[in-house]
Amino acid sequence: MSSNAHASPVTGSLFKNRFYQTILISNIFLQIGIWVRNFAILMFVTDQTNNDPLAISLISVVEFAPIFVFSFIGGAFADRWKPKRTMIWCDFLSAISVFAVLLTLLYGSWEAVYLATFVSAILSQFSQPSVMKLFKQHVHPEKLQQGMALFQSLVAIFMVLGPSLGIFSYHQFGIKISIGVMGVAFLLSAVVLFRLPADEEPEAKGERSTKIWQELGDGFRYVWRSPVLKVLGLTFAIAGFSIGTIQTLSLFIVTERLGQPKEFLQFLMMVNGVAMLLGGAVIMTLAKKIAPQVLLAFGIAVSAVCIAGMGFSTSIPLTLALQFLNGLTMPCIQIGINTMILQWTEQSYVGRVNGVLSPMFMGMMVIMMSVAGVLKKMFPLVEIFVVSGIVMLIGALILIPIFKHKPAPTVTAETANPA
Repeated sequence: MSSNAHASPVTGSLFKNRFYQTILISNIFLQIGIWVRNFAILMFVTDQTNNDPLAISLISVVEFAPIFVFSFIGGAFADRWKPKRTMIWCDFLSAISVFAVLLTLLYGSWEAVYLATFVSAILSQFSQPSVMKLFKQHVHPEKLQQGMALFQSLVAIFMVLGPSLGIFSYHQFGIKISIGVMGVAFLLSAVVLFRLPADEEPEAKGERSTKIWQELGDGFRYVWRSPVLKVLGLTFAIAGFSIGTIQTLSLFIVTERLGQPKEFLQFLMMVNGVAMLLGGAVIMTLAKKIAPQVLLAFGIAVSAVCIAGMGFSTSIPLTLALQFLNGLTMPCIQIGINTMILQWTEQSYVGRVNGVLSPMFMGMMVIMMSVAGVLKKMFPLVEIFVVSGIVMLIGALILIPIFKHKPAPTVTAETANPA
């Protein structure tokens, strides 16, 4: 069977695609849960520890460390398991784990909030590759980049609404109800996913002849043989180094460089989200005209300048402007990465390729997050952000040699069976 035999036709709206409708609705609930989690827990830990940099950076570590550890395995199992069933179980188990944390909060110590982030991060490594696999099955190759742009636009909307939602939930209702909201959101996402088209049955039934570790090795060899995926992996590692360094220190840009209370962080995030929404809309109109690797390099280069600029800035308008510019080009990075993975990867390898590349980003990100609190105590915030920006720029430059590469033509239902 061809890798896109069930993809939607190139004509018609993506919103008429049942798979795409369901993924968008499910993602709305996921985004509610994620943003309430991110900001309610951030505010809670900040209050509990009196702004301790190490405790704050630990939030990001427990969120991203499991991604590094489990994405190898999650990607391989995503290629083995039925994607619809995998996604439903992951969201359901995430909800169960959150309610377990809520019980611990009621009767135990406050540190249990870290567990909510830790477990959902693990499960996402089995669910996210399955989403990519279904994109490959149900969205026409010519609409992949447009589909990713629309998907990222939804994420951008929550970049605007999410921080305020999380902070409002924490200040109005407290951490316990906020954790409960997150659990309900994950549960609703699982219910919505039952609308997905039925999973494809394998053509040949019976046990696989290959072992899981052999399939993991096949994924590494697949990436190594592809000049495009190999360069993308190196870019991932460099970007992870840069973003991980500044990920947990954005709060100190607000409190130290701008002299604002920690709650002002939500306004930076809102500006970033509005810009992402606008950027996603622009990219939708240009999706077929720009190669994804060019889109990615452009986004990374602009992000590098903005990161360094925010480190220097002590002006609220300038910092907000840099956040806006960074958000405007962020969809270039997200859409470029996802489109490149899907265009240069066969359907049977999508999970494993995602599982190989993601740890390159997450591994460096987690390492730098783990030492971010220590770096903050040793070096000025300006120096940290400037070095981060320079490293990010290197990530853009190494993409230049693959600008002229084009993906191999994909056999689709339409081309295989012309009218």
